[in-house]
Amino acid sequence: MRRLIKRVKDGLDDLDANQRAEIEEAITVARRGRQGVILGMPRVRQPLPDLRAARPA
Repeated sequence: MRRLIKRVKDGLDDLDANQRAEIEEAITVARRGRQGVILGMPRVRQPLPDLRAARPA
């Protein structure tokens, strides 16, 4: 994974300013789209309080 990241970073260095700007815009659009995606991960919530009246024994 680290080698892949290094290759991508090195490739970005070879691009001109216009090409880098296009990639940055594409990254922004992709991140914005991912914000609305629900991955089905369970949410941890506090348990609801028991509001039933206590019964005498």
